[in-house]
Amino acid sequence: MPDLFTLLLNGIYAMRTAFHSARTALLVLSASLLVACGSDESPQATAGAGAPAMPPVATEVTTVTRQDIPLQKSYSSLLRSDNEVTLVARVTGVLETRQFEQGDHVEQGDLLYTIEPELYQARVNERLADVKSAQAEQARARRDAERYEQLLSRNSVSRQQVDQAQAELSVAQARVAQAEAALASARIDLNYTQVKAPVSGMVGLSQVNLGNLVNAGTELVTITPLDPLEVRFQLPQKDAFELRKQLSAGMSLHEIQATLQVAGDNGAQSVTLQGQMDFLGSRVDEKTSTVQASASFANPDAQVLPGQFVRVSIEGLKRFNVIAVPEIAVTQGLMGPQVFVVDEEGKARAQAVQLGEIAGSWQIILEGLEEGMKIVSGDPSGIKPGTPIQPAAAADEAAEEAAEEANAE
Repeated sequence: MPDLFTLLLNGIYAMRTAFHSARTALLVLSASLLVACGSDESPQATAGAGAPAMPPVATEVTTVTRQDIPLQKSYSSLLRSDNEVTLVARVTGVLETRQFEQGDHVEQGDLLYTIEPELYQARVNERLADVKSAQAEQARARRDAERYEQLLSRNSVSRQQVDQAQAELSVAQARVAQAEAALASARIDLNYTQVKAPVSGMVGLSQVNLGNLVNAGTELVTITPLDPLEVRFQLPQKDAFELRKQLSAGMSLHEIQATLQVAGDNGAQSVTLQGQMDFLGSRVDEKTSTVQASASFANPDAQVLPGQFVRVSIEGLKRFNVIAVPEIAVTQGLMGPQVFVVDEEGKARAQAVQLGEIAGSWQIILEGLEEGMKIVSGDPSGIKPGTPIQPAAAADEAAEEAAEEANAE
């Protein structure tokens, strides 16, 4: 029995020793895992605590101010020749000669047609003879009137006879005037037998062949001057009112420059002409809410022709006292168009804006910006809300200082 009890005690002791060993090993293993976990988290925590701040972006910064912005507006239009003339016959007769080639350029005063000049020269000669006859009759009546006056002074004739002589003289004088007027009319008709160019320009196709009888009013040919050319176009009433505001301030209409551009066909180079405005209408078209305007362009080389569709740009037009930013400064955000504003801490902040017209490289802002605000006016790529902004001028100064220090070392 003692041996059995001793064996039982030894077994219990061995089991307790094994339990304590297992517990100790478990504690050691748990401690090791905790240490390992702690060592893994420590570098991350250290890295998070020492993360660098966002670097500043060097870009151009501009203070918002109101200003007058020149506009470059363009309008579609149709070219026309302001002095185009259609020649018509002024007398009746046979068309005898044509002194030009169709499609040629003619100068003012050049002879183009002749219409039976011999016939009208004969009429001039006839009227000239009538004038001489009337003058001879007038001379006779004058002598008779003078003779009767002398006889009246000697009481050789009656007063009635003297008055009759004076009346015959007045009739003779009237017949002279009438004959002279008929002679002048005949000479005018004779001049009309030579049809001359009233303007310089390109002559078109002759409407009547030689040998045909023409009457007064028969169309003969059209002459189209190509230099200068006129362009008539419609200005929106807002632009017209702004233009009138400039004119009322002392600006001349002819100081407003205009540019005409015609797109080239089949890859050809576009044609551009320089001119000036010469007319601005005084009423608004109630159907289109536009105002009639016109400009003239020198076209010495006949690069463009009447009837072409062109675009006309007005360069002297302005928008007064508006807020505008460089077009590159406007970006598209979640709320629509936006501009980056530099706050008091020197960080970028997105500011939603309402856009107006584009004026060259400028974008007019209707709402969203106020005078005195500082905005990013340079390239906004790489900038997001919260980015520190370093004005380009300050960045250049810092770079120069660093370069000087490097040279000094």
